[in-house]
Parts: sequence; C-alpha cells; structure tokens
Amino acid sequence: MDGKKLQEFAAARAEELPGAELTHPFGPDWEVFKVRNRVFMLLTPVTGDPIVVLKATPSDGQALRDEYEDITPGYHMNKEHWITLSPGGSIDRALVEDVVTDSYLLVVEKLPKAKQPVDPSNFGKRDL
Repeated sequence: MDGKKLQEFAAARAEELPGAELTHPFGPDWEVFKVRNRVFMLLTPVTGDPIVVLKATPSDGQALRDEYEDITPGYHMNKEHWITLSPGGSIDRALVEDVVTDSYLLVVEKLPKAKQPVDPSNFGKRDL
C-alpha cells in the first residue's frame, strides 16, 4: 500500500469514530487525531514517506511488529506504547482500520466514564 492510501484509510476510519477530532498542534506537517483532547493517531510525511503513528498495548505492538515488516516502533513516541505504520506491501486496509480503532479504544478506556464517547468494552461488537 502506498503512503497516501495508508494515511487516507487511517484518516477515514478515525473520522468515523465518535468524538474524534483532527487537530494540527505541531504545524501543517502533522495531522493529529484526538478523542476528548487525548491523542490516538498522528499522520505525517516528515520521515520522507507518509506514515501513521498509533497507540498500542505493549504486547499487541510487539506482535504486530513481529508479523508485519511495515510496522515499527512509534516514530518520536514511546517505543513500547506506540507503533508506526509505513508504506509497503504487508499492510492492508482492514488492518489499518483495526489498529486505528484499537488505538482509539485504548485512549477512550483511560478517560473518566462520564467523558467516554463510547463504551470501550463493547464498541463495535455485534450480537451473534
């Protein structure tokens, strides 16, 4: 997947999430998505390629880095709690949408219950 598509898919998914907002606190080269003023995703081309930086649990982040060559530790972020998605052939749209949603939910679950725009324990789950 090329970098432009990678960022387009990530931004489109973030814009669907309740309470998500796009900000530019670090200037025009950084698109920062927040929920209730807490960052869950960053998009930037400053590395030379358009990348997506997302929050992940340490175990999920490690598993993703082990499985996908285009997922590395978070660029300019805590390497244990953030991952970077880079352009390449190992990432598809479904994975991008899943990790964006997971990052969002990690942030939401740390918010006080009264500020959570969704219930993180059952968001997106359907009755089977």
